[in-house]
Amino acid sequence: ALLAQNGPQKPVVRASGEATVTVKPDRAEIDIGVVTEARSAQEAAASNARGTAAVLEKIKGLVAAAGSVRTVNYSLSPKYTYPQNAAPVIEGYTATNTVQVTADDLDLVGKLIDASTGAGSNSINGIRFTLKNDQAVRAEARRQAAQAAKANAEDIAQSLGLQVTGVVSAESEGASGVVPLRQPMMMMAKAAAPTPVEAGTIEIHASVTVTLAVAP
Repeated sequence: ALLAQNGPQKPVVRASGEATVTVKPDRAEIDIGVVTEARSAQEAAASNARGTAAVLEKIKGLVAAAGSVRTVNYSLSPKYTYPQNAAPVIEGYTATNTVQVTADDLDLVGKLIDASTGAGSNSINGIRFTLKNDQAVRAEARRQAAQAAKANAEDIAQSLGLQVTGVVSAESEGASGVVPLRQPMMMMAKAAAPTPVEAGTIEIHASVTVTLAVAP
């Protein structure tokens, strides 16, 4: 009944295409923290505040206008011991303060790590390399994926002896980024040499599906 109302369906060919664009990052994010322990909550918090202040002074002096610093986590929690056949006992407290440092100058990354550990940081969770603005790169990935999808659909139509008469639709599944870190982070209280950091590259993937109208 539906076909009768809408008339005969026009033949189409549907195909997908993928593309990957590789670029160098121009921004880095580092989570730098200070973890302190003490018998009392007040002592742990006070010790952490002093350590974090010293680390922040070093970080802000290096980053200046080439990035930003913001607190992403603060916690103060008890440490328990578990005696046999007895209730848990609080033996002390752990305070953690973590800041996220955004650096728009990748040459600062190694210096930030060295300066932070030298000032008392004992927790660096990793490095994420990103782009300040990835819209143009994602658009290029989608463009290449659309071209690949169209070429694939045209190949199918040609192999079936059909002529492409137009584009019915195009759907993008979005573009996603993959940021490989070339080497693992190493935590050291005092580095014998400046910490080497290799930014590597960022891969932006895109997938597009096109539907082409065809005719015999």
